[in-house]
Amino acid sequence: MRLRALLDTDALGLRLLGGQDELDRTVRGVMTTDLRDPSRYLSGGELVLTGLVWRRGAADSEPFVRLLAGAGVAALAVGEAELGAIPDDLVAACAQHRLPLFAVNESVAFATITEYVVRQVSGERAGDLAAVVDRHRRMMTSGPAGGGPDVVLDLLGSDLDLRAWVLSPAGRLIAGSRLAESELPARVCAALAGEHLAAVRTGRRGPHRVTVGPATYSLFPVRGGGRGTAGARDVRETVLSEWLLAVEADAGDWPEERLDLLEGVTQLIAVERERRDAARTVRRRLAQEVLELVQTGAAPAEIAARLRVAAPVLLPGLGAAPHWQVVVARVEWDEAKGGPAGLPAESGGGARRAEGAAGGLAGGPVAQALLEEILVDPLSSGPEPSDRIAVAHTGDEAVALVPLPAVSSEHDGSETGLLADTILEAVREPLSAGLDGDGRLTLGVSAAVHSAEGLRGALEEARHARRVAAARPGRVCAAGHQELASHVLLLPFVPDDVRRAFTARLLDPLREYDRRHRAELIPTLEAFLDCDGSWTRCAARLHLHVNTLRYRVGRIEQLTGRDLSRLEDKLDFFLALRMS
Repeated sequence: MRLRALLDTDALGLRLLGGQDELDRTVRGVMTTDLRDPSRYLSGGELVLTGLVWRRGAADSEPFVRLLAGAGVAALAVGEAELGAIPDDLVAACAQHRLPLFAVNESVAFATITEYVVRQVSGERAGDLAAVVDRHRRMMTSGPAGGGPDVVLDLLGSDLDLRAWVLSPAGRLIAGSRLAESELPARVCAALAGEHLAAVRTGRRGPHRVTVGPATYSLFPVRGGGRGTAGARDVRETVLSEWLLAVEADAGDWPEERLDLLEGVTQLIAVERERRDAARTVRRRLAQEVLELVQTGAAPAEIAARLRVAAPVLLPGLGAAPHWQVVVARVEWDEAKGGPAGLPAESGGGARRAEGAAGGLAGGPVAQALLEEILVDPLSSGPEPSDRIAVAHTGDEAVALVPLPAVSSEHDGSETGLLADTILEAVREPLSAGLDGDGRLTLGVSAAVHSAEGLRGALEEARHARRVAAARPGRVCAAGHQELASHVLLLPFVPDDVRRAFTARLLDPLREYDRRHRAELIPTLEAFLDCDGSWTRCAARLHLHVNTLRYRVGRIEQLTGRDLSRLEDKLDFFLALRMS
């Protein structure tokens, strides 16, 4: 379709600000963005829609327009809702680069323009997507007549014989076509999400082709308008919140028309994603209000009042007041990119350095989006997940308020709550791929509390547990409240220089001796402490004669000046090994 046809469509609310001589350009697609540099996602011929969130001053307009013109886009359309009148510097930049510029009336949603362009472009290029576009309004309706992205995927299956699924970045199955045997195993979902995140992080243009087992899949990113792009300065801020469309086919030999068709499908799915995100607004606001009350020391009665409002929203139909758990998450980036972010180095200091490594990236919103994906109905045993958590963010961390069905008074509620060990079990692989190179995700989980009085303590408990998780190696780590009664609570708060001095004094003589003589004194010490100082059990574990074990322990004592029969020295060695 031509730009002139868009301008002549009154329902789109477009007003031409420049580029009268360029109205015969062909529009091949549409993209909504507020990235300062969206060029990596452009292939040419797009109508680009923007709300100008990327613009901080007049100097930003020319570089943005230059990138669009270099990518070969058809035109730029700017919404008037954010700033009102379109800035003169943007008009001048578009004129300089011969890029047609439209103003979009604030009464017209970008989704309306997207739907229209996708329908027209797809109808001109290929008739096999026409039914999908015609049924787009069904996808946007509520109730049994809707169906969300499943409607689109079903038509891909019936009209094009394509099996397709929509996945979250954490590998959660969001929707799938109803072809026979179309269910994707959880391990395949995780593998596909991991491959997609890794490909996007390395800057590879989609679709990404992946082979998992005997099947080949093509992965298409699902990118929306307002979600995740406002103020985004880095692909790391958006990659962890994007859905993806996985199609069981090799798109490498597809014609350009078929690739454009699938891109159109992802745009329709993006509209559904934005609708679901909008539905979370009430829960986010409730969580933000409760978090602010807790952090400002509000009276328990005031917090309890907000919780009574939140309970029916998060657990509709619940008779009794629920119990609550708090989950705290933080996404940290290594801006120096000098090595893996936050991974504890041999000196034990890497984890503490990661605590301040977020740099200029928006870690809080990223962590919020991840928690909403990871904790979608985490306690449900049914096939259809439903949101019942509320997640807020403050600074670089996100805080989730998770309601639990009330249990009998003789239990504390923790038996039915979230466990740190299981929250990340299904998502560790894909998220590790998305964070690879310079990022970490750490979570802390509180015990269940029964009232507003306990919520402040639960928040601090979850934060302490997250710090414990941050002291561990790995891209994705979690810790629970059960671990706060152990020595591990203290270790993350030991200063780096103290860690280095303490471990060097006790373990360096043993490491040097092992290096020169291959005596395995460090493994022997670990096994001896793990066996609670039992000579027979330790010798059996190491497959040594007891006399050989006694000789090695004696050498350890001689090199360090310590006595492993004394509890104090055993404890020192134990802590040194844990901090090394």
